Amino acid sequence: MNSITKLHAKPFQDQFGRHKRKLRISITDRCNFKCVYCMPEHPEWMHKHNLLSFEALYAFCKFMVQRGIEQIRITGGEPLMRQGVVHFVQQLKTLKVLGLKRISMTTNGHYLKHYAHALQEAGLDDLNISLDSLDEQQFQQLTQRKLGPVLEGIAEAQKAGLKLKINTVLMQSLNENQIIPLVQWATQEQIELRFIEFMPLDGDQKWTQQEVVSEQYILDSLSRQFEVQRVDGHGTQPARQYRVNGQIIGIISTITHSFCGRCDRLRLNAQGEFYNCLFSLNGLNLKQDIETLSSDPQQVDILLNSKLTSYIWQKEQGFHSLMIKKPQSNVRKISMHMIGG
Repeated sequence: MNSITKLHAKPFQDQFGRHKRKLRISITDRCNFKCVYCMPEHPEWMHKHNLLSFEALYAFCKFMVQRGIEQIRITGGEPLMRQGVVHFVQQLKTLKVLGLKRISMTTNGHYLKHYAHALQEAGLDDLNISLDSLDEQQFQQLTQRKLGPVLEGIAEAQKAGLKLKINTVLMQSLNENQIIPLVQWATQEQIELRFIEFMPLDGDQKWTQQEVVSEQYILDSLSRQFEVQRVDGHGTQPARQYRVNGQIIGIISTITHSFCGRCDRLRLNAQGEFYNCLFSLNGLNLKQDIETLSSDPQQVDILLNSKLTSYIWQKEQGFHSLMIKKPQSNVRKISMHMIGG
């Protein structure tokens, strides 16, 4: 592992003046769930020999932290399916002397019971867990897996002292009836809950606007049973926050109220493709540069910095501008499982 050297480089910035502080690293596209809003019916997995090694991923994370990245989120697929992820968290923790402030992970929770304490000890700061229904039969329909292990994983993560958020993707005629039960459950468990509007990132590309459970629909549902108050000042966070009977609830409304204007995120998938936006029409293949970075950083340092500076600068204004710029049929389609959301 390379020695730690602190730099004072300016953060990457796009043409709209948004500085990039957060990096999402997908370490695998594989997942044991088949969530209908994410995984295609017949996924074609990345070949394992094409995945970046953890050594290479660490080298890239170090490079990015030295250039202003303050938060790193480990995603998948399902990140706990890749052996070595706990050690990777330990490695990332060493970057805190360079300015890294937060190490996070997004998981479906199925394997969390076995990893929660190890992740906490390794230095993981917080955890987002996908939970789209509390109804066992409905959960099975949505994921093709059982609900029990996920709830056990959440309980174990609470015992380990990890800071948790629950993410729920809502879809019309599938699980919009879970709004009230999930709020009641989250209030009882004292866990922050975030509802997410269904985005056009489903594996089989069948997304339609009619399936979206909008932020307004959610608020109307909540207002019939609870006192709901808007909470201002969420900064660069994607969720608009509300206080529901005293409990904080977030709504990520990419479709109806995009947060793109304050986006500070960048993304790298498991085989070295870099994206300046979740909906980017074109990515940047950095696999060879990143692998060289881990063995001979001086050889590619300046070139990689130049490539990233140019590509990040070209980031579009946001999701809706991308939809307008290209006809829907020509927009790059990437399944959520390949880039981590």
